[in-house]
Amino acid sequence: MRTNNSKVKNTIISIYFVLLVMAIAFLFVFRSFTYGVSNPFLVFVAIALGFAVLFFLVHYVSKYFEYDSDGLKVVVTNKGLLFTDKYNYREHKVEFEKEQLYGYKFTNFFLYKTLKLYLKDSRGKKKVETFNVTLVNRKKRRYIRQSLSKMVKSNLKEAKINE
Repeated sequence: MRTNNSKVKNTIISIYFVLLVMAIAFLFVFRSFTYGVSNPFLVFVAIALGFAVLFFLVHYVSKYFEYDSDGLKVVVTNKGLLFTDKYNYREHKVEFEKEQLYGYKFTNFFLYKTLKLYLKDSRGKKKVETFNVTLVNRKKRRYIRQSLSKMVKSNLKEAKINE
């Protein structure tokens, strides 16, 4: 099964545009906020920090996610949505055999959702890989959950047979 959240890119670009327009509009309207305030510089710094926090929150949450379980290997990829063609500095890619997966967990924080994959390597060493699935819609997360559950169930049956 192959799935990704490529349709979200236009939404994220729109959010960045709205934040930029709001920041520019605020610069023009700032004078009306400063009347009646003892220290207008503190008001400006507080609002600028608010915009900066919103901008970096959107930047942190907005990641491209791709899941491919066709074939013998599973490929899971996270990378940034903007500037990924030239600067691929936020890519996290894991490629593993289906037999290496022994568990997974979806975690739903308030504004952030993650997928943790629990993998075993050939020597039996366990590791955890975490991916951002915030912008993957619920239907696609359900399909990913079904695919991963099928793999884990198959691996548990094999482990019981081999014991």
